[in-house]
Amino acid sequence: MVTEQASRRAFLGVSALLFASSAAVTIAWSASMSAMGEMPMPGGWTMSMAWMLMPGQTLPGAAASFLGMWVVMMVAMMLPSLVLMLWNYRLAVGRTGETRLGRLTAWVSVGYFFVWAAFGIAAFALGVALAALEMHSPVLARAVPVAAGVVVLSAGALQFTAWKSHHLACCRQAPGRGRTLPADASTAWRHGLRLGLHCSYCSGGLTAILLVIGVMDLRAMAVVTAAITVERVAPAGERVARAIGAVVVGAGLFLIARAAGLG
Repeated sequence: MVTEQASRRAFLGVSALLFASSAAVTIAWSASMSAMGEMPMPGGWTMSMAWMLMPGQTLPGAAASFLGMWVVMMVAMMLPSLVLMLWNYRLAVGRTGETRLGRLTAWVSVGYFFVWAAFGIAAFALGVALAALEMHSPVLARAVPVAAGVVVLSAGALQFTAWKSHHLACCRQAPGRGRTLPADASTAWRHGLRLGLHCSYCSGGLTAILLVIGVMDLRAMAVVTAAITVERVAPAGERVARAIGAVVVGAGLFLIARAAGLG
C-alpha cells in the first residue's frame, strides 16, 4: 500500500515536471513571437503577431496554433494554484489505488483546462476580429491605448465585487478530508469543469489584463500568475484580492492618463 507521504511526493513531483515543461515551452513560444516583431499602429502602440495570420496560414490553422499555445500557457499560469485544489480532491476521493487515483486526478485536470481552452477560443476570435478592425480604422487604432487602460481599470474594480468574492471562495473551498467524493471518472470530469468555471470567472479580469498588455509578455504573465496564485492560496484571500485590485486600479488610471497625454 502506498503511504500518503509517498503519494504526496509522487503527486508533487509530477506537478513540478508539468509546470517546468509548460513554462519552458511558454518561454520558447514567447521568444519566437518576440523574434517575429510587432506591427506599429497609429496611437504609438504595437500589435502582437498572435492576432494576425502568418503568410500562407489559414484561419483554422492560426486558431489551432493559438489554442495550443494558450493551453500550455494556462497550465504554466494556473498549475501553481491548481495543485492545492487537486490535492484536496485526492483527499476527498479517499482510499483507492494509486494508479486509479492518478487517472481521476488527470480527469479533473482535463476538465479544468477544457474550460480554459474554451476561454482561449473566445479570446482568439475576439482578438482577431478587433485586430482586423484596428488595422482598417486608424481612428479605432488610436483609441486602443486608452481602451487598454479602461480594461485594466475595470479588472481592478472587479476585484472588489461580490461576484469576485463568490467565485474566489468557490475556488478556495475545495473538498478535503471532511467530504467524500465518488471515485469515478464522470464525477472527476464534472468536478474539474466546476473548478474551471469558478476559477475562470474569478481570474477573468486578471486574464483580460494579460490579453490587452501582451498575451505572450513574460513579465505580464509572471505578475498575473503571482496575483492569481496568492489570492487563491493565501490565508486571507479576499483581502489579498482587494489589495491586488487597488494596485490594478492605480495601474489602469496611470495607463489612461499616459494615453491621454496627461502622464
